[in-house]
Amino acid sequence: MTLLGVHRTARTPLDRAPVATKLVGLALLGVAVVASRGVAASLALLAVPVTAAGIAALPLRPTVRGLLPVLVTALLAGAYQAWARGWGPAVEVVADLLTLVLAAAVVTATTPADRLLDALARAARPLRRVGLPPDLVALAVALVLRTVPEIARTVHEVRDAARARGVERDPRVWLTPAVLRVVGRARDLGEALAARGIVD
Repeated sequence: MTLLGVHRTARTPLDRAPVATKLVGLALLGVAVVASRGVAASLALLAVPVTAAGIAALPLRPTVRGLLPVLVTALLAGAYQAWARGWGPAVEVVADLLTLVLAAAVVTATTPADRLLDALARAARPLRRVGLPPDLVALAVALVLRTVPEIARTVHEVRDAARARGVERDPRVWLTPAVLRVVGRARDLGEALAARGIVD
């Protein structure tokens, strides 16, 4: 089981930091990733969430395991970039994706869900003027922050089951069940939200 993105009780400086500060930092990091150019800049930005994960005392092995599905996706995207544009853009793509995912995982791991939702709802209040309910916006953002860690957990559960049967090396054995479980959970979540009148 992976702990990536799952809040755990701790007393690190990041756990004590205001939620708004962490969200602003996450937003600024995202802007920096989009605006940056070059391998050196991408690697420097990747060092930010890596350092933050160390400060937050995230357990190394579960965190690395949680990042493996993201790393595979990043490597596939990087391989295409290497073929199409060269190694420089490939390294940028891999580093940028890992930067964003790890930063989001650090925020969710150091912030209780209720505090995260409250902070997001307060930040989204100006959107009420254009007809967007702040609570719904907050819920959507929170779900996005938790999606990747949840998918990673599902993939690892399925791969662990395949490993127990000695068929882990065949991607077809575990990839299809993993996709079906992710889609099923997304459908169940949509039905639950609709039943509560949160979405139509």
